[in-house]
Amino acid sequence: MYKKIAIGVVGVVLVSALFFGGRYLYQTWKYKKIVSEIRISNPDLSTLKDGVYKGSFDAILVAADVTVTVEGSKIKSIKIEKHRNEKGKSAEAITDRVIAEQSIEVDTISGATNSSKVILKAIENALTQNSKKDNK
Repeated sequence: MYKKIAIGVVGVVLVSALFFGGRYLYQTWKYKKIVSEIRISNPDLSTLKDGVYKGSFDAILVAADVTVTVEGSKIKSIKIEKHRNEKGKSAEAITDRVIAEQSIEVDTISGATNSSKVILKAIENALTQNSKKDNK
């Protein structure tokens, strides 16, 4: 009796491990594919009206939501509203580079390359989709 229960428990554990392990491997593969295909293009800031723009990008395991403030055809501030990351918290410093260079074509943060790319793509999406939150 106990032998059958033990075999059943082991079977359930193995099936669960295979399911969740397979799911994780698939998500990891998909995430790497999405990140490898990210292309960043610099938007023309001179065409943007003053205001607050929202954008996001989701690469399954890493995602970012940002709010970008534009004044006088310049990026004045970037606020990271949400940043789901693995070990890429340090990538959040990339917003300082973007503001300093007034460009999203900046070097990524070493050790947080994927998170840097996702944040940059969220900024690009904010500025190119013209999803303005409010006017100034």
